[in-house]
Amino acid sequence: MRQDRINRRQFIAASAAAAAFTIVSPKAVRGAEANSTIEFGLVGCGGRGTWISRLFASHGGFQCVACSDYFENKVSAFGNGAAIEPARRYSGLWGHKRLVESKLDAIVVESPPYFHPEHAAAGVDGGRHVYVAKPVAVDVPGCLSIGESAKKASAKKLVFLVDFQTRADPIYREAVKRVHNGDIGRLVNGEAVYYCGDTWGNPTYDTSNSEQRLRNWGVDRILSGDVITEQNIHALDVASWLIDEAPISAVGFCGRKARTGSGTVNDHFSVIYQFPDNVLLSFTSKQYGQGYDDIGVRMFGARGTADTHYFGSVSIRGAAPYAGGTMKNLFTDGVVANIAEFYDAITKGRYDNSTAAPSVRSNLTTILGRTACYKRQPVTWDEMMKSAEKLEADLRGLKA
Repeated sequence: MRQDRINRRQFIAASAAAAAFTIVSPKAVRGAEANSTIEFGLVGCGGRGTWISRLFASHGGFQCVACSDYFENKVSAFGNGAAIEPARRYSGLWGHKRLVESKLDAIVVESPPYFHPEHAAAGVDGGRHVYVAKPVAVDVPGCLSIGESAKKASAKKLVFLVDFQTRADPIYREAVKRVHNGDIGRLVNGEAVYYCGDTWGNPTYDTSNSEQRLRNWGVDRILSGDVITEQNIHALDVASWLIDEAPISAVGFCGRKARTGSGTVNDHFSVIYQFPDNVLLSFTSKQYGQGYDDIGVRMFGARGTADTHYFGSVSIRGAAPYAGGTMKNLFTDGVVANIAEFYDAITKGRYDNSTAAPSVRSNLTTILGRTACYKRQPVTWDEMMKSAEKLEADLRGLKA
């Protein structure tokens, strides 16, 4: 894919800047009745949160009635644009708790990944439906927490949906279905890539200042989970979806050679994963420079090849070909489909919450690769789960 094609984060920034909110009066009817307005609160008022709230409003079945973010200026800007009452704009580290305690039906979690497990759990504990961005967590304990929140949501008859655009796309779904049905034969090996430029820029800031770290969370290794978890999960999720297994082990390397700013994330990863039945997956990513972008996965089987590209085509070649198609605007279309699914699940009372378990698996797959790269030695899935390493962000100095 050519460099001049817009990347995911550039799309967010452009869309958020142009976002215009049209908020209608809330209907009296709530709950699970068809044609009811679902009132939600936004947790995380940055670029993606602002953009995705516009898509919720465009759906017609939702109304944003509250918002929270650590930074008061973000809450104020979003609140003014979305016509939210000043009393329902919450800032500070615990603003999400006050939001959940207010009168609403659901929460949309678009905060930095480090906080996703805590924010999602607060929503479920407060009896709210939860729509959460990926990655769902930055470490093993966080992933397990998300899994438990989804199970608890089902038990409480709440909807818990993880927003992966590829998993909502009918062409991707059909290709994966055909692979699982054996159209490319027994899986042998594959490759996954995520190549992009300086997604978050290359900022210079005081890394000892908690507020500056939070403002630049995308280049903070702990708050984002590093490049392989925060962003590369899109490619690794498709790979784990096609293979339909958790990896057994991983070995790899990573580094920081092109970035010069204050952030702590790496700018490239290379990992070899071993899956059951000795299926091997080669993964490579970069987040620097110019010249080539792609989010792609190729799986090779004894009878064919599945070939997928987030900003390109999806197809199967071989003994049982599938023409598939070209992604027109998966970045937006996938979210629109997930928002519609969220609405339907709430209004029709579907609480299976089936997006959570595979999302946790792919999230853990990124963490396994990251752990192997950090250690510079092979690491097994069982070792990773047993150690249950937790990433701790020293955020002293932030206001409650």
